[in-house]
Amino acid sequence: MGSSSQDNKPYPRRKRKPKSICLPFASESAYETCMTDSDHCRAYFMQLFECHPELFPQAMGNGFSFHGFLHSKKQNLRMRRIKLKAGGEQYQIRPSFMMPYMIGRTDQVEKALFFRRWGVPFEALAYGFGQYGMYWYRAYVSLGRPSLVGTTIKTPDCLPEHVLADEKHTRLRGQKVYVATTVANECFLGTEVVEKADTTDLTKGYGVFREEAQNLKPDYSPKTVTADGWEATQNAWKILFPLINVILCFLHSVLKIKQRSKRDKSLFFQLQEKVWNIYHATTKASFAQRIRRFWEWASPKEMADSVKEKVFELCSNAKHFKPAYAYPGAYRTSNALDRLMNYQDRLLYPMQYFHGSKDSASLYARAMAMVWNFHAYDLRTQHKYGLQASPFERLNGFRYHDNWLENMMVAASIGGWKT
Repeated sequence: MGSSSQDNKPYPRRKRKPKSICLPFASESAYETCMTDSDHCRAYFMQLFECHPELFPQAMGNGFSFHGFLHSKKQNLRMRRIKLKAGGEQYQIRPSFMMPYMIGRTDQVEKALFFRRWGVPFEALAYGFGQYGMYWYRAYVSLGRPSLVGTTIKTPDCLPEHVLADEKHTRLRGQKVYVATTVANECFLGTEVVEKADTTDLTKGYGVFREEAQNLKPDYSPKTVTADGWEATQNAWKILFPLINVILCFLHSVLKIKQRSKRDKSLFFQLQEKVWNIYHATTKASFAQRIRRFWEWASPKEMADSVKEKVFELCSNAKHFKPAYAYPGAYRTSNALDRLMNYQDRLLYPMQYFHGSKDSASLYARAMAMVWNFHAYDLRTQHKYGLQASPFERLNGFRYHDNWLENMMVAASIGGWKT
């Protein structure tokens, strides 16, 4: 199945390209200095362009000129506009301490939006932080508008060679829908709501990840994707990335055996010991040998037909587990994905899932992903494991700003798209 011209259309969520460049400033006084001193402002912009060219349009290197100011009466803030010499496109410069659409300053909203990581209702945020419930809903959903991949991954070298994919089952206005979820390196890289779990819809859902990743690196194709046994999921990835290797999640097979055998405790523990012994094989040859020994042990053993069916299924799927040995960095189980999908569960259940349109549901799912990717680890976790401040920093090796929301605002400069 080929991609249509509509599938390849850039910036699918906007009628026009993003025209806002978001930059970090040490303080509001430092920002005001840039607004009043053109030479200082130009020097600062070029310094940032040299250190972080991903925050600017590619044509910035050919020079630019100042092109007046925009004034926000609501926030009493002036913002410079620049005009690129190559192409003549115009962009506004927004400081990271200001939210998009001038809805407020980041220090006024970041604590409330951070609480959304634990699913605090919007009306509760209004009670604790002022405004009203719909204000916080709109502020939260707006976080899902930029490119998820482009905002989270800042250099092509950080694009993952191995990814995990699965569909989160949920509901939209009472009807079953699916969130096509792509994960790698403890970050969400794709969360798109689709109406059906068939090949056509899943190709569109996972295709958003491909579009955003290939905007960063046009020839990008992951080496492997780890998925469950759902054929439509595997077909969708093979359509999007013809050279990709699909690895079957070993954990799903183990859980199926566990579910069927848990009433017989003695058999249950024997099966668990043997299947995990298979998993811990260090080479493809050793893995194949342990699979054969497992089947030779299980074939004559008395067990329920339903249990033996799943044992045989695991053994017959050996060819789908083996490709992982050719790619040492590939995911062999879905644990890394399940942890993030549990986070989706915790947020979706209290709100009784989605209630608006499919597009608003996708934006909401992307906002959930953004908050996860940029949330600050607690200090105990940082000290115990030596982790950086957030999944974003752990992946990229740096952060633009110490505040998690300002860090996200800068990372989402020009919508996270390479222009």
